[in-house]
Amino acid sequence: MYAQNYFNTSALNAMRNSRLCSFQVRLAALLLFSAGVLPEAWAQHVIGTNVKRNADAVLTLMTFTITPDVTTSSLSLSSGSTGNPNLQMSQLGGGFTLSKDVPVYMEGNAAYSRFDPKFLVSNGTEEREVPMKWNTASVTVGLGWDFKLMPELSLRPIFNYTQGYVSSDASLAASFINYRTGSDIDFLKGGKMSAYGNGGSLMLDWEKFTPEHDTDLEIRYTNVTLRTKSDVDASMNGSATAESLNVWSRLRVPTGWVAFERPVRYVYEGTYSEFFGDQAYALGFKRLFSLGFGLELDTSATWLPLTQRARLVARHVFGEGVSGWSLGMAISF
Repeated sequence: MYAQNYFNTSALNAMRNSRLCSFQVRLAALLLFSAGVLPEAWAQHVIGTNVKRNADAVLTLMTFTITPDVTTSSLSLSSGSTGNPNLQMSQLGGGFTLSKDVPVYMEGNAAYSRFDPKFLVSNGTEEREVPMKWNTASVTVGLGWDFKLMPELSLRPIFNYTQGYVSSDASLAASFINYRTGSDIDFLKGGKMSAYGNGGSLMLDWEKFTPEHDTDLEIRYTNVTLRTKSDVDASMNGSATAESLNVWSRLRVPTGWVAFERPVRYVYEGTYSEFFGDQAYALGFKRLFSLGFGLELDTSATWLPLTQRARLVARHVFGEGVSGWSLGMAISF
C-alpha cells in the first residue's frame, strides 16, 4: 500500500457451532484435576498425555494474530450451546512503502488474545463445567521490498519477526502436573512463557487510481513459525506454524458529496482467508470470508497535517460454522 499507513480496529461477535478442539478439553481437564477440582475418574484419560503437544496448541492461538488480517483483526468466538464468550482476539497494525524512489516496505502489528473456555466434562454419568484461562500477547514487525512488475502491480517479499508471551491463570496447578506426569511446563510453573518466531510473506499488490474509482487488490501468502523458549526444560520447547493465504480487495467510488473540501467515497471490501498446517481447524474453521461496506473521508485538506483518509466500514464475517458482524475504523497517513 504505497505511502500509506493503516490502522484497523473492529469488534466481531461470532457464534461457533463446530465442536471444541480435543486438545482444549484435555488440557483444561488436566489442569483442573491437578488443582484438585476434578476427581481422578473424570480426568484420568488426560494424565500422561503429550504435554509438549498441549504447549504447542497454546501457541496455535497466537498464530492467528501475528499478521494483518481483516477476518481475525478483532475476533470474539462464543460457544454455540451456551453463548458464553471463550475466545477474544484484537490487533492494531499498519504498513507502508517509503516512496517510489525508495521502495522499502515496513509493517508492524501488535495483538492480544484471551482464551476463557468453559467446557463440559463427563465421567459417563455426570457432567461438570471446567474453566480455563489463557492470555497471549505479541508484536510482529515486517521488512520488505517492492519490485515493480508493471506500473500498477508490485511483487513484495517480506521478512517477519514476532516476539510474544503466553500466560496462564492456572499456574497454581503446575507443581502437581509435574508430579503426576513427570514433566515440567515453564509457562504454567512461572505463569508465562516467552515466544518468538520468524518467517516471511509474499504479497502481490495491484493498485489503480482513477477519477472514477480507486481499486486495491492484495494477495498474500504468509509462513511464520513460532517457538517457545524455556529455561527450565529444553524438551518442553514447542512450536506452531502460522501459514495462511489472504486475498483482500477494496473499491472506492465517489458519492457525489463533499466534506472537508474533498469528495466523500463509498467503500466496498471483500476478503478471503484460508489457513493451513497448525491453523487449519484449530478454531473449528479452515477459512473465513468478509464483505464490507462503508464511507471514506479525505482529510488531506484539514488542519490534521499527517492524516490523508478516514474510513468507517461495517463487515459481515462468515465461514464454516461461524457468522458475525464487525465495525472497523481506519486512518491512513
